[in-house]
Amino acid sequence: MFELVSESFKTAINKLRFIDDEKALKNALDTLKKALLKADVHHKVVKELLVLIEEDLKKSGIGQQQFLLAIKKNLEEILSIKGANSGFVFALKPPTIVLMVGLQGGGKTTSTVKLANYLKLRNKKVLIAACDLQRLAAVEQLKQLCESNELTLFYIENETNPLKVAKEALKKAKENMVDVLFVDTAGRLAIDEPLMQELRDIKQSLNPDEIFYVADAMSGQDGVKTAVAFNDSLGISGVILSKFDADTKGGVALGIAKQIGIPLRFVGVGEKVADLELFVPDRIVSRIMGEGDLATLAEKTAAVISEKDAKKLTQKIKKGAFNFEDFLNQMESMKKLGSMKSLIGMIPGLSNMASQLKDIDLENSKEIIHIKAMISSMTLKERQNPELLNNARKRRIALGAGLSQIQVNRFLKQFENAAKLAKRFSGKKGMDSLMQMMNQARRPM
Repeated sequence: MFELVSESFKTAINKLRFIDDEKALKNALDTLKKALLKADVHHKVVKELLVLIEEDLKKSGIGQQQFLLAIKKNLEEILSIKGANSGFVFALKPPTIVLMVGLQGGGKTTSTVKLANYLKLRNKKVLIAACDLQRLAAVEQLKQLCESNELTLFYIENETNPLKVAKEALKKAKENMVDVLFVDTAGRLAIDEPLMQELRDIKQSLNPDEIFYVADAMSGQDGVKTAVAFNDSLGISGVILSKFDADTKGGVALGIAKQIGIPLRFVGVGEKVADLELFVPDRIVSRIMGEGDLATLAEKTAAVISEKDAKKLTQKIKKGAFNFEDFLNQMESMKKLGSMKSLIGMIPGLSNMASQLKDIDLENSKEIIHIKAMISSMTLKERQNPELLNNARKRRIALGAGLSQIQVNRFLKQFENAAKLAKRFSGKKGMDSLMQMMNQARRPM
């Protein structure tokens, strides 16, 4: 996400020297203007951003560092809506009722499941109501998504009235002391009055605490216009940008925040259910500028791995007792963190690599499938005690996994080396050892 905008800023900044004149600044601003328009940022937003940047630079002096700081400051201001809620806000009395609205094909149902999973990982009891009764197989899609992610779904077989489903779902949520009720409503290929009336009826009946509009990040300025229409009819309280990983432009985010004044609350950054992130302006700007986002990475990790489990794992690594059972558990935890592309983009200095990892799937890669097959062919005792694996056991594992013994030996050697390396870096002098290794790597052969 934001790849085109990020490149635009870098190109513009490079037009300036560390200390420069107004002629160079005009050249840099012109470059930035063309690039932002190309990135689908609305022309009024571009004009206002450039004026603000120029004003700041004339006060602080013209140079690369000043240009960078001016861009960051004014981007944060554009993406911030004063007085508006951010993230997820719970009602004083549960359940918190969230009405999910948007056009068909915009990622509304998937975003509903992602948001429900986000809260479930934070120990909240959630319920999803299947009120999209217009689209064929919409309820079936929700059933499969909820089942595979251990989420509770409410639906009424063969029911055609979404308002009735919504009312019954709310009744069920109250009876079962649910924290949050998500109402997945119908969408259309285009806005029409019957759709809006259906949504207004549900809104009037449920009196939702939040109305989230799900916008397709690839829809560009059309997405901004549609958001305006939904806001005028329903009064939306927040926007979730879906398919943000597929949109290299990112202009729609700036447009929605500035033109409508509705806060962006979450962004979908991948296909996995864990690929949903809080939209925090300063963090997003930090990623746009290639500086990473360690705060979001820490939050995602904390939601998946408890402090107790982390300490326990560290102790095992220090003792050299990390085994295949631990490895499998960590693989499952990694799945909950989201896509590799999303995680890499949060690490300072590595954000440029994120786009190159678009098609890498750690869960389904050939190597991971082979590793899982090998570990599955081991007994529980062998998984917990890798030193038990003699040649006879390795032959049995290879046969069970459908691999050669050479492949099994190679994996076991790699696992052993990785465990030793982890043990080496787990102590207080770990970083010193890492720096020594990096320095050694820089020396010519």
